[in-house]
Amino acid sequence: MSEAVIRPAAGYESTRPDLLASLDPLLRAWLPRQRWFAGKGRPVTGFSLVASTELLPSGLLHLLVRAQQPTVPAQGEAAPGPGDCYQLLLGFRRTLPPHLAPALIGHPEHGPLAGYAVYEGLHDPRVATLLLERLRTPGRSGVLRFELAPGADIPGGLAPRTLGAEQSNSSLVYGERFILKLLRRVVPGVNPDLELPLLLAREGCSRVPAPAAWCTAELDGTEPLTLGVLQPFLAGAEDGWELALRTLAKGDDFRAQAHALGRATAEVHAALASAAPTVSLGPPQREQIADAMLERLRATAQDVPMLRPYVSSLGAAFEELRELPDTDDLFAQRVHGDLHLGQCLRTADGSWNLIDFEGEPARPLAERRKPQPAVRDVAGMLRSFDYAARSHQPWAPRWAEDCRAAYCAGYAAGGGGDPYAYPALLRAFETDKAVYELLYEARHRPDWLPVPMAAIRRLADASGGPPHH
Repeated sequence: MSEAVIRPAAGYESTRPDLLASLDPLLRAWLPRQRWFAGKGRPVTGFSLVASTELLPSGLLHLLVRAQQPTVPAQGEAAPGPGDCYQLLLGFRRTLPPHLAPALIGHPEHGPLAGYAVYEGLHDPRVATLLLERLRTPGRSGVLRFELAPGADIPGGLAPRTLGAEQSNSSLVYGERFILKLLRRVVPGVNPDLELPLLLAREGCSRVPAPAAWCTAELDGTEPLTLGVLQPFLAGAEDGWELALRTLAKGDDFRAQAHALGRATAEVHAALASAAPTVSLGPPQREQIADAMLERLRATAQDVPMLRPYVSSLGAAFEELRELPDTDDLFAQRVHGDLHLGQCLRTADGSWNLIDFEGEPARPLAERRKPQPAVRDVAGMLRSFDYAARSHQPWAPRWAEDCRAAYCAGYAAGGGGDPYAYPALLRAFETDKAVYELLYEARHRPDWLPVPMAAIRRLADASGGPPHH
């Protein structure tokens, strides 16, 4: 499914072509090196300007640009579109101070920025402070709209710092009280990372930090684009992945934490089911899900030969999903969509919070916003325990099994139902996740291939029993 086309805002292509032409050679070299650039492995052949907004006189440009890249469509896929749209915040100064030298993008040779140093603006405290001030004062700047949540209290003067880990987004922390997540590859439509936390806040769910402010872009002919979300920062909270690895290294038990995390997941699922429409998971819906899983399995086997001996056995899991008997308690709802230990934070009082509701960024937005069986999130977390156990030397399979069982028990205790009550459903989603992981590791981290392959072998050997056996 392709995304809606983002067209230039009125007047930008005609009034600012000199700006983009001057930046083109700099961006072609700089953009593919960024962690959040989605088109790695294919050259950038050009750019088109969607919108340009000057936020700080003679200091900061907010750009929305399309990066054009050659694409050969895979069998059954649509022809390539006009290119991904990216959000850029470019600072420019006559002389770049030494502390901003690592952020340098380059020096345009012509155009309106000739004679300036252009740099990644988020590393500049002045720019970061300006962004917070704009979020504190709702209104418009060009195509940008800044909105404040009712009752939100955001003090001024909070010191900014960039958060080191960048993947599909960039983040700024302010005074250890708020975190601003800026989406880099943007598409029309409300992003689940704004939509779902807003819904959960209205439900009174305390497991997810409520948005305090956000920024969108309003362009002609498309839905608004979500650009950034400001939420409370859980200072001192421990990342679930790091906490699990530290527990493993010490030889400590993680079952209590896994149980509490399962309960927290169930609470979030219950709030989402209350806040957004649910749909029955009848035969047509199950058939659609099974067909998509089978298609992903076959496509992955074409790219990753080591999967091919297991295609028949794994495919049986998807056929079991298709043949499940009808029941009233099978339904689909809004879910996290990419749940794993790294998306969970444990605060000082021992409670778990879930973050990053964007879903898998590579999937189309419309697909990420579709209702899914809640067991999809459960399967993602079960796979995450396997990853943590495999990251430890020697491998700790019993630790993973204990955590998986404790998490599912906590989920059931939290009112989410027993994930093992429908073993065929859980097995299908865990199999689909392992196939996804195998393709990802084959493309990006071949050294990690043994992790999903161990799951592939285990799931292929399963004969209708619960996937954890």
